[in-house]
Amino acid sequence: MGKHPQSEKCLRSEVLSISLTGLVASLVSIVVTVETGTSLFQLVGLAEVSLRETRLRVLSALAQVGLHIDGYSIKVQISPAGLRNEGFFDLAIATAVILALEKKTLPGTVVLGELSLSGGVRPVRGVLPALRGAASKGIQHVIVPRANLAEAASAPDLDVRVAGNLNAVQDYLRGACEIERASVPFRPKQPGALDLSDMRGMPSTRRAIEIAAAGQHSILFIGPPGAGITMASRRIPTILPPMFVDEALEVTSIHSVAGLLNSEQGLATNRPFRAPHHSVAPAGLVGGGEPVRPGEVSLAHGGVLFLDELPEFRRSSLALLETTLAQGEAVIVRGQNRTVFPARPLLVLATHACPCGFYGDAKRRCTCSVEQIRRHRERVHGPLFERVDMQIVVPPVDVAQLGSKAKSENSETVRNRVVAARTIQHARAARQKVASSLNTALNHRDLERIAAPDAQGKRTLEQAVERLGLSATLRAKVLRVARTIADLDGSEIVRAPHVAEAVLLAPVFGRG
Repeated sequence: MGKHPQSEKCLRSEVLSISLTGLVASLVSIVVTVETGTSLFQLVGLAEVSLRETRLRVLSALAQVGLHIDGYSIKVQISPAGLRNEGFFDLAIATAVILALEKKTLPGTVVLGELSLSGGVRPVRGVLPALRGAASKGIQHVIVPRANLAEAASAPDLDVRVAGNLNAVQDYLRGACEIERASVPFRPKQPGALDLSDMRGMPSTRRAIEIAAAGQHSILFIGPPGAGITMASRRIPTILPPMFVDEALEVTSIHSVAGLLNSEQGLATNRPFRAPHHSVAPAGLVGGGEPVRPGEVSLAHGGVLFLDELPEFRRSSLALLETTLAQGEAVIVRGQNRTVFPARPLLVLATHACPCGFYGDAKRRCTCSVEQIRRHRERVHGPLFERVDMQIVVPPVDVAQLGSKAKSENSETVRNRVVAARTIQHARAARQKVASSLNTALNHRDLERIAAPDAQGKRTLEQAVERLGLSATLRAKVLRVARTIADLDGSEIVRAPHVAEAVLLAPVFGRG
């Protein structure tokens, strides 16, 4: 550092940073003490696994802006202790050293960012949840990496500054310049690449996904290869209601922690769609790893989780996923640490009717034995099947319809009906003090109160129970779906046609 700029025996500064556990942010205090004497740079409070790398990055970056530790004894105290630095603390540590030497302060400001050896400020995961946590603790000013600009600009009610290198931060602390504020330039919204109008024909499938979206009902598709199930599933997010700001912040935060946001992506506007391969490990499905990252079920939160070829997934993974969906959150415990991620997606499952896929197909012959079909159905009828509200058998695609010039309804038209049905549900929940505003989560007491069909509808339901042998659980699922169909119809009363359509969608695959 050349000549000692200060005559004081001991200089001290404090800078705040953030530590994330899942989406939960905690303030971290970084206190730097500088004394003249033996050259020393000591980090106290970091987990051993990240101690050496942090020290190397910070010292190298400080050297790039002309600050060397020769003749100085510098102690960095990080509290709470035992934290693992994933890059969050680098910039804060370097800033605290500069403040101590300059005899300046930076009150009420959180600093986070990873330093490169050349003094650049690299982006970090989880900036948005970190800033939301900082705001909740009364922090008003933040300095973050410039590469996180778009994401940081999504944080409400904060003065966020962005820095591309340590030199810019040093000049800012000295009062020589300002640091750029985080703001995202206006970009016209581009039309989505996927739209329901792409689906030619397939009226029963289109109707089923509209009902599923309107009531947040999990659905099982059964059909042969090439039936268009994946195409239909990928378009479900386009007919779900637009996200409220709080939802968008939560979804963006999850994807930020997972490191899935690019440098130009700010607040999420489209609901997520996740389709993990059946070989996915349990940690990939529900979350885990070191450090802990959200799994597919949380990455699909607020959107759609699509599991194709359901029988091929590990039964243990599906059982774990079922528990997670029942709780509405993924809980990962590592030693003394408990990490929680939201996990409330719309569940969409798909399977063939048999291993070869052509059982019941009028044009192609099934080659499976009776035993193969039985085992296939047993695998489908696993722990996750109990969460299914609806099922639909998707027929093979009618090739003649693919060349039709007739226009199908687009996603916006269908989404408007879905939004109207959801609005009815929310208003009814508030008016009648129902525990859940979504039909899929109606408990038995509320279900009998608000989804009870009229006299003719009741007879239709009783006949279905008798002829199909519906259990009490299946009867409740039929009522929930019938309530949603009535809401789409704008009917306060659940009538016989609503019940009849719901009966046709009852999930019975694999029970016989």
